[in-house]
Amino acid sequence: MQIVKTQQGGTLTIALDGRLDSLTSPQLESEIQGKLDGVAHLVIDFEKLAYISSAGLRVMLVAQKIMSKQGDMVLKKVCQEVREIFDVTGFSDILTIE
Repeated sequence: MQIVKTQQGGTLTIALDGRLDSLTSPQLESEIQGKLDGVAHLVIDFEKLAYISSAGLRVMLVAQKIMSKQGDMVLKKVCQEVREIFDVTGFSDILTIE
């Protein structure tokens, strides 16, 4: 999985490319844990993400918990397959998906 981070002021955009699963979720978690200081808006771009597993969902929860204390988080360009996973697991009620 590839992770591309872009920051403009207080907005950090993280674009994901590939699969977010048990093998790749530690990589994303290390990009988030302790590295969101000063970030008021976190945007996670799912346009090129083909799959998310329960390990990836856990990382989304970690990011949401951090951002709920200092700003907001939004998931953008979520494909139908990943959106269905969010719907079935109830994550679509917890996360902001555009």
